Amino acid sequence: MQHDNERQGSSPAASDMKSGATMRAALVVSERGLIIDDIALPPPPAADEVQVRIGAVALNHIDVWSWRGMAFAKRTLPIVAGAEAAGEVVAIGAAVEGLAPGDIVSLYGANTCGTCPACQEGRDNFCERMDAIYGFHVDGFLRERMNISARHAVKAPAGVDVMSAALAPITFGTVEHMFFDNAKLKAGETVLVHAGGSGIGSAAIQLAKAIGASVITTVGSDDKAEKARALGADHVINYTTERFEGRVRKITGRKGVDVVFEHVGPATWSGSMLSMKRGGRLVTCGSTTGILAQTNLNLLFQQQLRLIGSFGCTRANMRAAMEKMAAGEVKPVIDTVVPLDDLETGLKRLESRQVFGKIVVTL
Repeated sequence: MQHDNERQGSSPAASDMKSGATMRAALVVSERGLIIDDIALPPPPAADEVQVRIGAVALNHIDVWSWRGMAFAKRTLPIVAGAEAAGEVVAIGAAVEGLAPGDIVSLYGANTCGTCPACQEGRDNFCERMDAIYGFHVDGFLRERMNISARHAVKAPAGVDVMSAALAPITFGTVEHMFFDNAKLKAGETVLVHAGGSGIGSAAIQLAKAIGASVITTVGSDDKAEKARALGADHVINYTTERFEGRVRKITGRKGVDVVFEHVGPATWSGSMLSMKRGGRLVTCGSTTGILAQTNLNLLFQQQLRLIGSFGCTRANMRAAMEKMAAGEVKPVIDTVVPLDDLETGLKRLESRQVFGKIVVTL
């Protein structure tokens, strides 16, 4: 099996120099087929690469989809799982500047080209090469070590540990991009955050509150409602016992919210449209309940609503998120920490939606 970062020789560590040295990795081998196996250690990093000892990998729905098997994903199995991670730099290439062994780095989630106009502008999530998401299209982060382009290793500020840095690329970075690059959320506005108990939902509550926005969130149980309030949510709606759009209209005096934070899809889409005030913005990064939803076009143009798609984040979003972590403005919400050997248990727990915050795998 040939892996992306196994192409130039031997590992830099003296103890790893023996022929045939291996490391442990989580491999998706078939639909819902997952094994923990040995693969070759990476060689010394190339001139523009760093070698990272992976410390923590946060699980996301993209990991569940990868594990289940997605027909549209162009990839060859087996593939190393894991789409969101952080670790410690253990070696650097000859041309690398600004990073050194011992640095904690958060790892960008796609192997973008670095040369197209979007990448040159720092908008890696608009890269012309979008078939290289780690853990989905190409080998991911659930392995003990890997080489990665230095530009994709974002140094964590002082005070941000590996566990926290592991949540910067998707969990917090995605929300940063949705709220501040796309929806232009401002202090004093009201936002509806769907699934406040999810990883990005728990991040969205905190990031919105940190700038002075008012937060309404939906959850699926009373237990999650208490936890969402503890994170700062001003109003919490249990969507299993009441229609969230009706409650939102009451809370806002029938005006609606300025911004809807969507990632659920068909199950909430119509209600989300009804929850916006005139000129409101809906920003969406996912569709966990399906890919097709009906849109009331009369409502869209009469109320001058704006529907905004958002994908991934930029490295600047990751830096901003970790700076807020370092300042104590936001904090990672961890549901469960599992070892590599219990990865499948973590995936099943995430699939069940019985989580509040993130499931993190430690290596």
